[in-house]
Amino acid sequence: MSLRRLYWSALAGQWRGGAVLLACSVLEGVPAFFSGRLVELSVDRGFSVGAPAAGLGWLAVFGLAAVLGAFGARMVWHQLGRVVEPLRDALVTAVVRGVLHDASPPRNQPDSSGVARITQHVEVVRDATAGLLVQARGMLVTTASALAGLVTVAGALVLPVAVPVIAALIAFACLLPSLARRQRALALADEHTAATAGASLAGMRDIVACGAEPIAALAMDEAVDAQAKAAIRVARSSALRALVISLGGFVPLLLALALAPGLVARGELTAGAALGALVYLATTMQPALRGLAATAGTVVLRLLVALRRLAETAELPAAPDGTATPQGTGIEVRGLTFGWGASAEPVVRGLDLVLRPGDHLAVVGPSGIGKSTLAGLLTGMLAPQEGRVLLGGVPVQDVPAALRHELVALIPQEAYVFAGTVRDNVSLFAPSASDDALAAAAEAVGAGALLKRLGGLDAEIGHGGEGVSAGEAQLLALARVYASPAQLVILDEATSHLDPVAEARAERAFAARGGVLVVIAHRLSSALRANRVLVMDGRETALGSHAELLAGSPRYAELMQAWATPVTGEAVTGATRTAGAGSEPAGTFAGSLVDGDTVGTGAPSGAEAAPSARSSAVRDAVVAGAPAANGSAAPAELPAGSDVVFVGGAPSGDEPAVTANPPADSGPVTGTGAPSGTGPVATAAPSAHHGGGAAGSTPRSSPVPRTARVS
Repeated sequence: MSLRRLYWSALAGQWRGGAVLLACSVLEGVPAFFSGRLVELSVDRGFSVGAPAAGLGWLAVFGLAAVLGAFGARMVWHQLGRVVEPLRDALVTAVVRGVLHDASPPRNQPDSSGVARITQHVEVVRDATAGLLVQARGMLVTTASALAGLVTVAGALVLPVAVPVIAALIAFACLLPSLARRQRALALADEHTAATAGASLAGMRDIVACGAEPIAALAMDEAVDAQAKAAIRVARSSALRALVISLGGFVPLLLALALAPGLVARGELTAGAALGALVYLATTMQPALRGLAATAGTVVLRLLVALRRLAETAELPAAPDGTATPQGTGIEVRGLTFGWGASAEPVVRGLDLVLRPGDHLAVVGPSGIGKSTLAGLLTGMLAPQEGRVLLGGVPVQDVPAALRHELVALIPQEAYVFAGTVRDNVSLFAPSASDDALAAAAEAVGAGALLKRLGGLDAEIGHGGEGVSAGEAQLLALARVYASPAQLVILDEATSHLDPVAEARAERAFAARGGVLVVIAHRLSSALRANRVLVMDGRETALGSHAELLAGSPRYAELMQAWATPVTGEAVTGATRTAGAGSEPAGTFAGSLVDGDTVGTGAPSGAEAAPSARSSAVRDAVVAGAPAANGSAAPAELPAGSDVVFVGGAPSGDEPAVTANPPADSGPVTGTGAPSGTGPVATAAPSAHHGGGAAGSTPRSSPVPRTARVS
């Protein structure tokens, strides 16, 4: 539905209020119609014939008519809210829908232009509509009533009065197009100023850090200057409009004053009729015309411009809903290619992927490589340029929107928490869920303590998530989707504000929940918990298990090594890499980055690793990879007091793998590794006073400090 149709249908839906307004208009027009006639009667049948009491009586009737008109005007204000407020709600809904479905929304920043449309343009439409219902309607009723009364009192003056009025209205109509263009330019300037100010405020820290205050101030000055110039042009047009209407209002009065004496002298008018005609013109018609022109020149123009601007952004192209019914909830991607623009480099190129219920996929890659774009393609929010995304064997965009929203859930990094109760937030996608089910969902993702802190499901959350931290907002968003019936869940860095322990608990909860889980990793530890990993690297992608990718994907190995190596590029232990150029680690990555994960081994045979003991601290794993060449890997000294999970890697050459020599007083060391070549297995040699731990044992569960990562 177009926005103008929405506007008129919203008004038509309040027909009861409109009927009351019509009745009030009749009451409001009573004094305008009878004013001149009652003045004529008070003169001709009262004061001019020596009967002042009769004249005063007619004037008293005039006063009663004025009271009746005031009562009608008062009733208009009572009915105004019932007509205007539903219209405002409908427009806000349309604007929000347009913002949410914007094909090119602002990325990683608020939509200041959208906020301006809601807070400014919608309010302009609301206020303009209210002005039309109050002022313009009243002016039209008054003008029509005055003209009708003038015909009954002084018909001879109607033609001289009507000619200048009609000429002024024609001239005013000729000015309307230029007024509309200038009013639209002012509306766009207002939006540009809001967008510029919003961008500067959102990036204020970066602006100050880079010393870019003069540039930001210049951009703001230019926006404000453009807005001021547009406002001045509108003011000039308004002044010209006021001049035209003033002439149209005063010229009829002057003509009446000039013609009335002659008409009275010839007996064509009585003195009372002439006075009544002047009352119609001076006290009723002239103010009504001026008010009507002012309303049409400002309110109507602002209304039309605002509606046009809202229509440009809020009207959505008619898109027929899908009719296909998926057979299951598996995802199949065939030759998927997508780029942001027809000539842009694709961020996803020729991707093939199959996900069945129970699969847990982690997506890793550098920032900006297209991981979130892939999430949009899997959910059907983005249409692929080439290839297909199938949900249950049918294209995901052919699935009816309501069914797709039920089966597929995406949690972005920016968790949305709405004003209302905790129950309102958690049950958003499961409105019929019981309180026990909602509490169980919160407990499963680790939000049970948060629920207790807030005061239970009935606790109130303020506007903008007031009283809830960013991490707590993410926990509520996780609980919301966990309680939903969604069978394909995509976590797009949805745990970025959680600590590693909380992140691991949430991911395990969704993995055990059933369905398909896709995790766009914020930390590479998410890859260790997944049964498959998708590495996105521009032109190339790689898919496999962690161990397969560590051995076969140089890019994945580099990501893991960069994650496990300090910023300085050297291991904390001081170990150096001695392998030749082109070496890649061939061993697996140690398993327990977060307490409770399984400790991995370097065995290439796929043997399962022993589970690690649980502790309240985060453990760091050590990667011991053998060089691809035949150079020996470097021994690494571990710092005193460290509690390290160490996993030996399988050397692919004939040289020994890493040997770790823990110093005195260090914690237990574990190490296993089955070589694929003839080199010896990596060993862990405890020094004196080492608190025992046999090879292959699980680490003790006492709190440990963050330790070295050895490559």
